[in-house]
Amino acid sequence: MVEETVVEQTWRGMLERRPEARRGEPAVVEAAYAEPRLRALFPFPSHGALSFHRNTQFPWSNDLPFIVGDAQSCIVYAPLGVPERVLGESLTPHEAAALVVAHLPPDCGPAFDGPWPPPESSTD
Repeated sequence: MVEETVVEQTWRGMLERRPEARRGEPAVVEAAYAEPRLRALFPFPSHGALSFHRNTQFPWSNDLPFIVGDAQSCIVYAPLGVPERVLGESLTPHEAAALVVAHLPPDCGPAFDGPWPPPESSTD
């Protein structure tokens, strides 16, 4: 049997609403999970937002768009430091997840196990 990665375990715990899992808005979590590129990232729900990280341990990458909202209406924000912070508003959870994917860097994912920044690649 193949062992689950930290990312897979985290998503599963959130989707199954396990007591030890962080709590996110179910409709937003499900919509994000439906997007393969987001499913490969580390999900982190907190204070009404669902953020995505390139790594699985603190400190987080914090360089990707994130979703704030519920089943009725979502806003997608660019990461801190981006002049135009609001990328979209009054979106369904699925529209919000698709907008996050559209704004991911091309080299984004899957998340690696460990803290940010990424480990140095070895040069041979």
